[in-house]
Amino acid sequence: MTTGAFDLADLKRRMQGAVNVLRDELAGLRTGRASANLLDPITVEAYGARMPLNQVATVSVPEARLLSVQVWDRSMVGPVEKAIRESNLGLNPNTEGQVLRLRIPELNQERRQELVKVAHKYAEAARVSVRHVRRDGLDQLKKLEKDAEMSSDDIERLSKDVQKATDDSIVEVDQTLAQKEKEILAV
Repeated sequence: MTTGAFDLADLKRRMQGAVNVLRDELAGLRTGRASANLLDPITVEAYGARMPLNQVATVSVPEARLLSVQVWDRSMVGPVEKAIRESNLGLNPNTEGQVLRLRIPELNQERRQELVKVAHKYAEAARVSVRHVRRDGLDQLKKLEKDAEMSSDDIERLSKDVQKATDDSIVEVDQTLAQKEKEILAV
């Protein structure tokens, strides 16, 4: 809803963006189960530039604990293998022609706890981003009120809408975190 120069839909979109970033970051956390998203952060030195892995290969999950990376160009097998080894994901590719197979090792309890801490850091960063968007929205409203472009009743109503959008986004962040934490700790 746009009232005067205030766009609540834009604030909600920005808050949802913070939640989406969190989901992407959490998708990259290894949980002991294979996920094609695990390799999303990897970039490969290809054709004189850094490219995301998914632009030079297809990643699939043939088994619960196995990733398969089908490299499209035979000359890229070496660089893809090197990028995976250097990614600090603890994965060791087994190369067969243009296909790299990645066994996902079992996680020990200590590593699971570390991953949960990382997930909590990601979630806190998302909450902070959402709160920054809320602050921007409330600052906008204060300026509109000060400039007498909007009635105090409208300002109060929109402030409540901004707070509700913030609360909804924080709940979504917490639910996403709880789901990932459960996934990480599942043995």
